[in-house]
Amino acid sequence: MTDDRPSPDALLRAARRAGRGRLKIFLGAAPGVGKTFEMLREGAERLAAGVDVVLAIVETHGRAETEALVTPFEVVPRRLIDYQGHQLAEMDLDAVLARRPALALVDEFAHTNVTGSRHPKRWQDVAELRDAGIDVYTTLNIQHVESLNDVVASFTRVRVRETVPDGVFDDAEIEVVDLPPDELIERLRAGKVYVPAEATRALDRFFSKANLSALREMALRRAAESVDRAMLDDLDAAAIPGTFAGGERVLVAVSELAGADALVRVGKRLADALKAPWQAVFIETPRAAAFKDDQRRAVAQTLSLAASLGATIATVPAASVTEGLLTHIDGMRATQLVIGRSVRTAWFRLRHGSVVDRVLVASRNLAVHVIPAGPTPPPARVSDWTSGWSGPGDYAIAALLIAATVGLGKLSEPLIGAGGIDLLFLLPVIIVASRFGFRPGIAASLLAGLAYNFFFLVPLYTFTIADPQSVLTQFVLIGIAAFSATLTDRLRARARIGTRSAEENAAIAAFGQALARVSDWERTSATVCEEMHRLLGVPIVLLNWQEGEAQVAAQCPADAPILTPVDRAAADWAWSRGEAAGAGTGTLVAADWQFQPLKTALGVLAVVAIGRQPSGDPIGADRAMLLTTLLGQAALSHERLRLEDEVREVSVLKERDRLRAALLSSIGHDLRTPLTAVAASIDSLARQAPASPDIATARAEVDRLRRFLDNLLDMVRIDTGALNVELEPVDLTDAVAAAAADLRDVLAGHPIDLHVPPDLPLVTVDPVLLHHILINLLANAAVHGAADGRIAIIGHRTIDGVTLALRDQGPGLPPGPPDAIFETFVRGAGSDRRGGSGLGLAISKGFADAMGVRIDARNGPEGGAEFVLRFDAVAASPV
Repeated sequence: MTDDRPSPDALLRAARRAGRGRLKIFLGAAPGVGKTFEMLREGAERLAAGVDVVLAIVETHGRAETEALVTPFEVVPRRLIDYQGHQLAEMDLDAVLARRPALALVDEFAHTNVTGSRHPKRWQDVAELRDAGIDVYTTLNIQHVESLNDVVASFTRVRVRETVPDGVFDDAEIEVVDLPPDELIERLRAGKVYVPAEATRALDRFFSKANLSALREMALRRAAESVDRAMLDDLDAAAIPGTFAGGERVLVAVSELAGADALVRVGKRLADALKAPWQAVFIETPRAAAFKDDQRRAVAQTLSLAASLGATIATVPAASVTEGLLTHIDGMRATQLVIGRSVRTAWFRLRHGSVVDRVLVASRNLAVHVIPAGPTPPPARVSDWTSGWSGPGDYAIAALLIAATVGLGKLSEPLIGAGGIDLLFLLPVIIVASRFGFRPGIAASLLAGLAYNFFFLVPLYTFTIADPQSVLTQFVLIGIAAFSATLTDRLRARARIGTRSAEENAAIAAFGQALARVSDWERTSATVCEEMHRLLGVPIVLLNWQEGEAQVAAQCPADAPILTPVDRAAADWAWSRGEAAGAGTGTLVAADWQFQPLKTALGVLAVVAIGRQPSGDPIGADRAMLLTTLLGQAALSHERLRLEDEVREVSVLKERDRLRAALLSSIGHDLRTPLTAVAASIDSLARQAPASPDIATARAEVDRLRRFLDNLLDMVRIDTGALNVELEPVDLTDAVAAAAADLRDVLAGHPIDLHVPPDLPLVTVDPVLLHHILINLLANAAVHGAADGRIAIIGHRTIDGVTLALRDQGPGLPPGPPDAIFETFVRGAGSDRRGGSGLGLAISKGFADAMGVRIDARNGPEGGAEFVLRFDAVAASPV
């Protein structure tokens, strides 16, 4: 029976949307497709229609056609925020809230706000505007969606750092601003997206035709998913039946028959081909209660396989497979059904019909994929026919009830007459069927018919029936009694399934509440074991890994069996592979336990060992959904604890870094004054004994100590984000000469090979920071290079911009990754000879990153270390 009531969840989501402003996202595949232009155009149409529209913030990027559309709007002035000595303009959130327009246009949804803003991200500003009831139009590129970040980086080789969570799409209207790749490339070449020099580099990298085509497909699919989800919410809220195949949804119906695993694999391939969500469902009918152990195990393994392949799984209780499957199809609004069909005899189809045929007849707008589900099931054995007949006591009770009914009939016959006594015999049949099941109920109906014939039909006390009408009455009574027994048994089975579902839901809710009340690893582990043991009735052990070995974190009961070496091997498999292993799975089945990993986005956090049931079997299919849900909640609780630990660790690290920065800053400033006094004393002594070699040594060491203190202060500035970057065109020839002049004492005895062409383009950098970088690199070459070794400084012009390489003749980089040399307090070979703080290269790396300059370390072609500064095409300025 179809439930035509609106979905409560959909109604709640609709109610939440009604209290907020609407969000419309203009989604594009890449910059330059016209998102801002389209947003402004639609905003102008709303403004012309009388809607109160303001321009909260927009970035025109100097495009004339976009700037022309800004003119009609009221523009909210931007807020200026001081940051590292600069004033940066951001959207004035408070001003927009105070203005309270009907519609606000907010460009660049994924933008990161400057430090000092109320929210770190612009999408959070938009959320506050919507909470105030203001509608918002905004723009977004598909590569900024959090869940697609890794996918985009895998083929563009560019990782976008400004992202928005996928949840922003939940109640947003999506409009795809589409432009074919060829047209976008033409816009780039025409300089309508970037300046020509930058556009050439972009075409060679991010804006290749293959990348744009992939991004375009992702944008269209993401929009289709959002539209499909919004449509389903509207349909559920209005209780409108039907498939409404705006997007594909795959359902796989599994059973206990052989070949069900093949159905799951077909469903997986179909879902992957359609890029659609999919689900595996098992319809649990009263017949499932009579499943044998191998049938239950087959269902459990099939559902487990589906879950491992990425499907959601469900077990749906229903009176019949057809009824349950059709109801679930309607609720899920599936568009594709994968179902198996086993070979059955004509006699079986005549008696039971075909689920596939019924689904084909009853379903509409549903593509049904019928897959052969294996060979014909073997005929029932004699033991199958004789099983399930209940015990002799049940039939004895049925006979006693019939006897009591005979006595009651004899007593009431003078009052109600012989014609009404037959109805009394329905009462014991219903009681027996509801209490003991179908077969005792049928037996009771036959016995009731015989008793009625023997004691109340003429001639009495014989089974002979004299009146033809009484023959009809006899058979009608037996038929009605049998029907009553059948109906009562079905109602009993439905009640049993419904009761168990309610109990499982209550148990899951209680399990979640128990986990929510604990906030440490020890109590969480104990709670997981105790609650799962109580709900599943099997021994539970929770395993963690420390130093590569499994350790028991908790167990219930306390005297649970000890894990054998085979069990531990299965546990290691579950931990390392993130897959179930042990009893009842397809891996290391000789183990006595079943091991389920608690797998989250952070990886496998623990492994739950599940003991066998008293019958010796693993968790059956009737408990598979319960087990999956319990494992999911246990994994979430462990993930919460791990994240809380990481937050605490980050807080400790931040405090430690703050104290370290304060200490280093204090040391640097406190030592500068006595160092100045020492330098003055050395100068005074130099005037008295100018030829003394000790004076030169002392002066060199004071200069080295001064550079060390400068490095300490620079490191503090980098760590605290206090760098003041002022970019301007710089001639590399002059920059190298100035750095070498300042280090003439340190570089004494090191010949300098200068190969920096005078016609190199100017580079846009901070001259002070570049000077520090060159001084540190030259000092590093002098300290770690060969004694009296040459130092080469080589400049090149490349396709991407300009490179500047500094090469020494020392032993080269230490073993390990080249980038490790840029870590703080890392010193290379040769540091023991001349000394080194381990800060110079780290500071150079920090300064280079602040200016957008890339610095690499490698071993030179003729030995020695080589450090290369790369000023790309964006930073390079023509002469």
